[in-house]
Amino acid sequence: MLNTNDAVATIAVKNIDVARNFYEGVLGLTPQPASEQGVMSFRTGSTTVLVYTSQFAGTNRATAATWNVEDLDRVIEFLKSKGVAFEHYDMPGVTRKGDVHVTGSSRAAWFKDPDGNILALVGR
Repeated sequence: MLNTNDAVATIAVKNIDVARNFYEGVLGLTPQPASEQGVMSFRTGSTTVLVYTSQFAGTNRATAATWNVEDLDRVIEFLKSKGVAFEHYDMPGVTRKGDVHVTGSSRAAWFKDPDGNILALVGR
């Protein structure tokens, strides 16, 4: 039933203005017209990221959204130039080369938004 419908990453934030600055200004996502106060949508590729104000912002300790990127190293360097700090995790079977976690042919990097929501990049 849902296999032909798009899904949206939905991320709770404490302050919509801070979130706007991060998701638009730092990540470069395209804002969409807002229909409600305290809610923003951003276009990213052919999908959407929805951020909304919530008292539970930043409480998720797992990845909230993942971007598949062509050139992972280039995206990491771009985000670092914007002040983004990358997370380093110790996981069984995973080696780390700088900010990139490597498992076989899979390469990933994680960072957080201003509220502590965990975001990921996966690519070559």
